[in-house]
Amino acid sequence: MRLCVGALATGLLLASCSGGGDNGTAKPSDSKPTGSPQASASGDTRSSPSPSPSAGATSLDFTPDPDRAPKTRAAALRLARTVAAAPADWGPGFVRRSPYESDPASWPVLDPDCVWQREPLPSTVLANLARSSELPAEDGKGPIHVTATVTVHRAVKDADWEMAGTLEEALRCPDQQLRQNERIRGLHSTGAHFGLMGNFTSEDTLTEGGEYYSDELGGPRYYYWIQSRLAQVTVAVVGRGAEGRSEEEVDSALRQGAVQMLTRVETELEAAE
Repeated sequence: MRLCVGALATGLLLASCSGGGDNGTAKPSDSKPTGSPQASASGDTRSSPSPSPSAGATSLDFTPDPDRAPKTRAAALRLARTVAAAPADWGPGFVRRSPYESDPASWPVLDPDCVWQREPLPSTVLANLARSSELPAEDGKGPIHVTATVTVHRAVKDADWEMAGTLEEALRCPDQQLRQNERIRGLHSTGAHFGLMGNFTSEDTLTEGGEYYSDELGGPRYYYWIQSRLAQVTVAVVGRGAEGRSEEEVDSALRQGAVQMLTRVETELEAAE
């Protein structure tokens, strides 16, 4: 896992997993489908902004300490606030968006009409926190919007259910309403456990890509999302492009945000050597 940080520091970022969530209105889901998110839901094999360590890794270098796992909502919220990416974690020039943080006592749920709604946390979730940042518009280029989401579950199996349910959502709702004036279309999802499809940074990873539309940014705009799980914690990053912004600019921010959060989860939960 620490190889990700080294890769980032030396600039040797390799695209490998796949990716797309949102500003507290989009990921994760409260649905509990059966099955495993091990295979692609769409057959999409597009490389993602996720970094990978050197080839040949066969196991995740992360062993959680049960005594360090949060067991109360207060402890889970402290962990979520420690892990969630702040503006500086995305790269130079990023600032807070308003609202900056979501209500940690609620989480987003995709309703039967494919519209995201915030609902009270289920009993299996201790905390859910989203933070929204942006690279402001400048020199004729629109803003890049990014969001980091951390969900702390009571148990690993509950986090597994979230990952499986999230993969199913793109199949059920390839077109989704995020907010009144925001929507995404043509979503495609991919899932990979550690060691599959270039995932060497987490125990499980899900990704989504599609087209983003909003009254502010127009559309279609680039939309990419990555969610990963370590132990009972899931972390997600999402980026939305704008006029004059390249996909690589968005991907670069997602790489940095994802690595920062996964490293913090590991630091907070890992057993002492």
